Amino acid sequence: LDRLGIKSEFREGLRVTDEATVEVVEMVLAGSINKQIVGWISAEGGKAIGLCGKDGNMVRARRAARTVTDPDSHIERHVDLGLVGEPEHVDRTVLDAVLKAELIPVLAPVAVGGDGQTYNVNADTFAGAIAGAMRAKRLLLLTDVPGVLDKNKKLIPELSIEDCRRLIADGTITAGMIPKIETCIYALEQGVEAVVILDGKVPHAVLLELFTDYGAGTLIRRS
Repeated sequence: LDRLGIKSEFREGLRVTDEATVEVVEMVLAGSINKQIVGWISAEGGKAIGLCGKDGNMVRARRAARTVTDPDSHIERHVDLGLVGEPEHVDRTVLDAVLKAELIPVLAPVAVGGDGQTYNVNADTFAGAIAGAMRAKRLLLLTDVPGVLDKNKKLIPELSIEDCRRLIADGTITAGMIPKIETCIYALEQGVEAVVILDGKVPHAVLLELFTDYGAGTLIRRS
């Protein structure tokens, strides 16, 4: 965006996606970054294919609705984020075919609306929608913190949906962790068995989580 001279606009701390921005988002996320990840997997001997939510109508999105509450008047008002989308429907056809062929799908969080408009979707939200549609056993969200932390900044190893909602309400879970937790809850309600939030900077974090009793990060279950 900087290179093309496109200035990012923020409303109530949230990034607005206009027509010019969504073109860059699609070019970078569904193009260069997607193919870079595919290349890394191929270099390690895997067989990957790069896709985005638009391919085969995999993910249909709708314009995201966001509201903010004025701290003084407590009045809610709508915030227009432009072409930011939320998953509305996931069609498994392409994914089932890719997995049947034993390929690894690398998915960029770009989707199309019923009106043919391209939408920029939050990556965590996109992943949660895919995991829910696939009835995945595990959804792993790699971030840059150890997991969900308590008010003393200590890792919470396991949570239920009820725990998550309580910690959001009392202010323990804040800022960027809130949409991650909301994605976890959504995925669990869609049929995912469990979700893990873990630090992607830790060497072999995924292997530790999946193949050891110790695990890593915060495990979230329905109850």
